[in-house]
Amino acid sequence: MSIHRWPAMNAKIHYGRLASHEFSKNRIFHMNSIDLETPICPMCGCTVSIVRYFGKGFDPYSIRSCTQCSLSFLSPRPTERAMLSLYQEDDYFSGEEQGYVNYAAQEHALRATFHRLLMYLAVQKRTGGNLLEVGCGYGYLLDEARPYFMLRVGTDFSAGAVEQARMRADQVFKGGISSVDDQLVFDCIIAAHVIEHVYHPHNFVNEAIRRLRPGGTLLLAAPDFGSYWRKLMGYRWPSFKLPEHILYFDKRTLPHLLALGGLKNIQSVPYPHAFPFGLIASKLGIRLHDIWNKYNLWLPATTVAFLGRKAS
Repeated sequence: MSIHRWPAMNAKIHYGRLASHEFSKNRIFHMNSIDLETPICPMCGCTVSIVRYFGKGFDPYSIRSCTQCSLSFLSPRPTERAMLSLYQEDDYFSGEEQGYVNYAAQEHALRATFHRLLMYLAVQKRTGGNLLEVGCGYGYLLDEARPYFMLRVGTDFSAGAVEQARMRADQVFKGGISSVDDQLVFDCIIAAHVIEHVYHPHNFVNEAIRRLRPGGTLLLAAPDFGSYWRKLMGYRWPSFKLPEHILYFDKRTLPHLLALGGLKNIQSVPYPHAFPFGLIASKLGIRLHDIWNKYNLWLPATTVAFLGRKAS
C-alpha cells in the first residue's frame, strides 16, 4: 500500500454517511491537502483489480473490483487517520459541513426500519440477553431494542452522538468496538451500515466475534452494490459516499467476509428500508415542508444484510 500527499487546492471531497441513510445530502469540501493511499484488496489481499467507476465527479477517486474475491473498494482513498478525524466531530450527525445534514429528521423512518429488523430477529430467535450496536448514532435502534434485550450497549465515534444515544441505551462508549468494556460479552452484535467505512474488515469481524458469547449472532448490513438501484442510477447512485464509503459489498462478498471469520449458519437477512418522503423528494429537486418527513416510503433492495452464528 502506498501513501502520498495529494495536493487538493481544486479537489472536491464529497462526504456523506451510513448508507442505511443513503439519502443524506452529499457535502463538498475544499481542503488544502489530504493524505491518500492506494490499497490492495482489503478482503483477500490480491494486488490485481479492475476499474469500475472513475471521473464524472469521482476524481481523484475511483471504484475498483478485486479480480479474485470480487470485493469493490475505493482507490485511492484517504488514510484511516484522516477519516477518523471526520467521524469524531461532535456535529457529525447535524452539521452543515459534513456527515448528515439532519440525522434527527430521519428518526421516524429509521425507527421503523430498525423495528422491522428487530422483529425479524425475534422471529428467528436471535434476540434476548445482551445487545451491542457498533456505530449506533443517536441510539434509535438501541431504543427500539428495549423489548428484545436485557442489556443494550452502543458505540460511536461522535461525542455528540454518544451523548444522544446514552439517553436511549444502557451504556454507550465513544469509539469503535475496541472501546467497549472487555468484561462485557454479547448475545447479538449489529453493525448496520458500518462495514463500508471499515479499513480492516477482517480485524473488525474478528473483534466482534471475540465479544460474542458462544452461539451468539453477528449481523452486518451495508449498501447493496449488486442492487438494481446501483445498476439503474450508475454514477448517480446515492450510496457512492465519497470518500467515506471505502468498501462496497453485495450478496457474494458480505457473507464471504463472515465466513472468513469462522461464523456458521450464515444467512441472508431481509432489510427493507424506510426513508422520509420529504428527503426522497429533495433528491428529485422538490422542496417540501418538514411535515412530510413524518411520512415514510419503503424502498426495497437498498441494503444487503447477512448474519452468522459463533460456534458454541
